[in-house]
Amino acid sequence: MSSATSAGKALPGDPPGGRRAIAVWGIGVAVYFVAVIFRTSLGVAGLDAADRFHVNASALSTFSILQLLVYAGMQIPVGLLVDRLGTKKVLGIGVVLFTVGQLGFAFSPSYGMALASRALLGCGDAMTFISVLRLGSRWFPARRGPMVAQLAGLVGMAGNLVSTLVLARLLHGIGWTAAFAGSALAGVVVLVLLLLFLKDHPEGHEPEPMPHQGAAYVRRQIALSWREPGTRLGLWVHFTTQFPAMVFLLLWGMPFLVEAQGLSRGTAGGLLTLVVLSNMAVGLVYGQVIARHHAARLPLALGTVGATAALWAATLAYPADRAPMWLLVVLCTVLGACGPASMIGFDFARPANPPERQGTASGITNMGGFIASMTTLFAIGVLLDATGDDYTVAFSSVFVLQVLGVTQILRLRRQAARRERERLVASRVETVHVPV
Repeated sequence: MSSATSAGKALPGDPPGGRRAIAVWGIGVAVYFVAVIFRTSLGVAGLDAADRFHVNASALSTFSILQLLVYAGMQIPVGLLVDRLGTKKVLGIGVVLFTVGQLGFAFSPSYGMALASRALLGCGDAMTFISVLRLGSRWFPARRGPMVAQLAGLVGMAGNLVSTLVLARLLHGIGWTAAFAGSALAGVVVLVLLLLFLKDHPEGHEPEPMPHQGAAYVRRQIALSWREPGTRLGLWVHFTTQFPAMVFLLLWGMPFLVEAQGLSRGTAGGLLTLVVLSNMAVGLVYGQVIARHHAARLPLALGTVGATAALWAATLAYPADRAPMWLLVVLCTVLGACGPASMIGFDFARPANPPERQGTASGITNMGGFIASMTTLFAIGVLLDATGDDYTVAFSSVFVLQVLGVTQILRLRRQAARRERERLVASRVETVHVPV
């Protein structure tokens, strides 16, 4: 039986999916959508933040670094919380935190308070995506997992689109405080929807109760998840694929296009929008391909890394002072594939772990890209200050992390594939012997 065929079969005990599943999952995705708007809002406000708080490139990058540091550090605790408390409670806490963080950022009178607000926002944001992945696995059949995950990522990128198109205009139309405070109202709206309508699982598909077992149980969950080569491979795929686009969208894309490439803010904003639109289109394609052909996971991930590296090299090494517009358009189109490629990491971690460890394994995987993004944000800020805003040198740090990530992916790929085949054989045996 091919991997595509096995991926398409319903498994015993699979949730039914259907309209009810779409409605409930849609509420969870709406929370993630708002979280991404708040997360990426600094990407269109980087230059304004530098002026407002009177900071240099290194201090400006600290906003995003701190936010991602909190996000990455929260991933394993959030995974454990989702496994323990369920989706609704964790998402509710997350909404409250990231909404308060966005409001605090709107009214921050100083750099220190603004940093604290972004940290709070990062904490709340950290609780969303893992919860949405868990919600999808509880409401949809396992064969729909890759497509559901890609759709969640696509909706998240739509949140990035709102930041690029709507929040940027509000920022320059009604000002800093009104724009950020007004956007925080979206957090209130999704909190009400969550409290009224979201359910952790469909009727008749309640998970087994998990008795509290203390710190030893937590350590065991983490250790067993990490021991699976599929979890580690998922982390490194996420690490290697996500960060080039995230660094570009989260902070440094606008300054690079305006200051290094001499574009107007409007043109630069259009290119950032192109990254988001490309992400949404590629996400649909990747989700469909992987749902039908699991063997395509690694070629898609490595192909995306290779294309991204090639386009960055061509842009930074272009012999003229500024790259031509066609090259920037191709670069931004290829950067759009980074988000969907990072979702492939979860497609390695998911089959490597049983249901009771899905949240923990997803949390470990999700750390990868955010650790890489945080490292690159810091490196670019330091290199810009050290070289007098030489973007060619600063953005070359991207290649260092790509080489590290690809090395680890190649090291783990065979071990993960062998272990996945063993688990597939074991699940078939269990299916054959299911009592009637």
